[in-house]
Amino acid sequence: MNRYPHPIIAREGWPFLGISLGFGLMVTSSAGWEWASPIWLFFVFCLQFFRDPAREVPGDANSVLSPADGRIVAIEPVRDPWRDCDALKVSVFMNVFNVHSNRSPVDGVVVQRWYHRGAFVNAALAKASVENERNALHIRSSGGHDITCVQVAGLVARRILCYVNAGAQLARGQRYGFIRFGSRVDLYLPTASRVKVTIGDKVRATSTILAELP
Repeated sequence: MNRYPHPIIAREGWPFLGISLGFGLMVTSSAGWEWASPIWLFFVFCLQFFRDPAREVPGDANSVLSPADGRIVAIEPVRDPWRDCDALKVSVFMNVFNVHSNRSPVDGVVVQRWYHRGAFVNAALAKASVENERNALHIRSSGGHDITCVQVAGLVARRILCYVNAGAQLARGQRYGFIRFGSRVDLYLPTASRVKVTIGDKVRATSTILAELP
């Protein structure tokens, strides 16, 4: 099981939980539950949104694990816009009820990182991959395969967090980032990769094998 730097609630959520808890207690004591109920609803929402459990790591070095919880919304041959090469794109859409911690899909080293400011259209739409705010990692797997893993902001997401840069070593399932409040992750894989999921499948970060590298 992966070692984690925090309990089941992600550290990115602690400020939101602390502030809403403080306001909830203050308003409840001064004005009662009726006035405080929206604050407590927000507190409960944050508790479920920022949950971030450790996961067992399946497969082997050729397995490409899901970098996020969510639903498969795209599997298609495309041109990788970051590395300018043919690739097989697999996209995972996260709604506000999914775990939003992002984890490395492979064992490897970060070759390059790119960040692009953009819009905030619905992350379930294909144009989100080219129009929205996004952060991309070029990862070279331990077997020498190059993939691109892209965090894409969504309709209400307003901050992409990425904690690694070029040169960082990543292990499959290792936590490397977080996106707040709705988003997607795009994977650009070698064209000969064998995909193990289909459109509409629900996947879990680390636990689900999306594909096998050639």
